[in-house]
Amino acid sequence: MVEILGVPAPALFGQLLLGLINGAFYAMLSLGLAVIFGLLNIINFTHGAQYMMGAFTAWMLLNWFGIGYWWSLLLAPLFVGFTGILIERVLLKRLAGLDHLYGLLLTFGLALVIQGLYRNEFGSTGLPYAIPPELRGGQNLGFMFLPNYRAWVVVVSLVVCLLTWLVIEKTRLGSYLRAATENPTLVQAMGIDVPKMVTLTYGFGVALAAFAGVLAAPIYQVSPLMGADLIIVVFAVVVIGGMGSILGSIVTGFGLGVVEGLTKVFWPQASATVIFVIMAIVLLLRPAGLFGRTS
Repeated sequence: MVEILGVPAPALFGQLLLGLINGAFYAMLSLGLAVIFGLLNIINFTHGAQYMMGAFTAWMLLNWFGIGYWWSLLLAPLFVGFTGILIERVLLKRLAGLDHLYGLLLTFGLALVIQGLYRNEFGSTGLPYAIPPELRGGQNLGFMFLPNYRAWVVVVSLVVCLLTWLVIEKTRLGSYLRAATENPTLVQAMGIDVPKMVTLTYGFGVALAAFAGVLAAPIYQVSPLMGADLIIVVFAVVVIGGMGSILGSIVTGFGLGVVEGLTKVFWPQASATVIFVIMAIVLLLRPAGLFGRTS
């Protein structure tokens, strides 16, 4: 059996694949957080619960209404994004101009409420969600077996992340969004409805989390706590990449997923803490994050 650095090649590449899959979810979730914080200045601690809501919405569509995976990729983000719009209009809007701490406390409380409601309804035991028939099986690459669904998750996550970055950084709509965070009064004077733009942006960030939840449903158990287990790591990813940095979230999310996977191969005991160690080092050397603004 071929070995690389003393590790069997299938084991090494298998962990790299797992790292890429984890990195895909880190990137998707941290991207949604970065969009919301960078454009709205809201620290959205409800993000993990909204990721869980996406997975549960897909499960309910399948088991209650017979609506399969492919439609869930569209319907679940729309539904959860709409709930995000309601949250922004009814609650978060009232915190405009206040310290970030108020938004963090409110969204943290909302996350606990949402998780509690789902746990009371569905229990704490995870629920299975089948891989769609079109994506079952895998490919034998010689040095490893590549499951089709996991390859799909990595590719579609990368595409969604890059498209989001292009829209925000390279289009007129993105320039309006960025300008509205710097000088909303001026943008409002140009005839643009800034409050509606803020609401839709929050809804879009929430929809990204729900989309990631649908992608995660066939891989992980659909559980009320699946978001709580992930959100702390995702916040660390956002801090490392730079709060509000779209490109930083994408690059750091995938990169740290790979680092975590390699750590599981060469130093398994450190795999649970390596991301937080990197976060501490980055904060010491570059407090704004790797891609954040220093001024």
